Amino acid sequence: MYTKDIDKLQEKAEVLIEALPYIQKFNRRIIVVKYGGSAMADPELQKNVIKDVTLLKLVGFKPILVHGGGKEISAWLKRIGKESKFINGLRVTDTETMEVAEMVLNKVNKRLVSMVEELGVHAAGISGKDGGLLKVEKRLPGGEDIGYVGQIRKVDPKILYDLIDQDFLPIVAPVGMDDQFESYNINADDAACAIARAVGAEKLAFLTDIEGLYRDINDKESFISRITRGEAKKLIDEGVIGGGMLPKLGNCIEAIDSGVQRVHILDGRLAHCLLLEIFTRRGIGTMIVPDGETAEV
Repeated sequence: MYTKDIDKLQEKAEVLIEALPYIQKFNRRIIVVKYGGSAMADPELQKNVIKDVTLLKLVGFKPILVHGGGKEISAWLKRIGKESKFINGLRVTDTETMEVAEMVLNKVNKRLVSMVEELGVHAAGISGKDGGLLKVEKRLPGGEDIGYVGQIRKVDPKILYDLIDQDFLPIVAPVGMDDQFESYNINADDAACAIARAVGAEKLAFLTDIEGLYRDINDKESFISRITRGEAKKLIDEGVIGGGMLPKLGNCIEAIDSGVQRVHILDGRLAHCLLLEIFTRRGIGTMIVPDGETAEV
């Protein structure tokens, strides 16, 4: 065997050794992954995300995948000649739109289940309606009624625990019910955050369309790879964070306040971003930790 071949093999061994402390620390711990954005639109990226989540399961983690589907919902609405309308980043959802959204999210859900099953791991696709997982009330942004858009009021994680105990990988579509058993569309970030809090997840990872947090979005050298909860709150208070990242970072802070130990914001457009973030010392995204946290693992 050539020396260069041995060097390549040794490099692979070093990668595995670097991952060892992370595997040891988070073995049998729950990790919630919110999957959405461009990573869902690209078939190759979709395969990579599913491979990452499946590998986490096989090395001893307990992953829960919460997915979106906004772009596909918009595409299907366009097919039937219905315009998508958003208020404060939330889709205006009348009865017809809710029917399309639930149909599309169920389609996405079962496609992801098939992809996990193809890799030899059992998955179970559910929505927040199953087992009363996500109870909601009507969301009224600025006091305005935008239809069947739900604000999560209560999470009953029993069905998730049952699936995990039976060695299934739960895949959750963000649809819930109110007390009258009406279906509501839920923001997928909100659903992932609420589920992570309810199950006491060790990690919550958001796959997004940005690299992570910057102190100055125009300065690539200002990238933040690790930040405490207090520092993140300060960025919000000082107006450094804005746009679509503002509610996402707010969800991250809420998750930390509720006991989630680490929240990750990752660029889902980068192949295997989940593995690179979790199993390497430096990572590739932004990790948010509780105040006073010093451990790097």
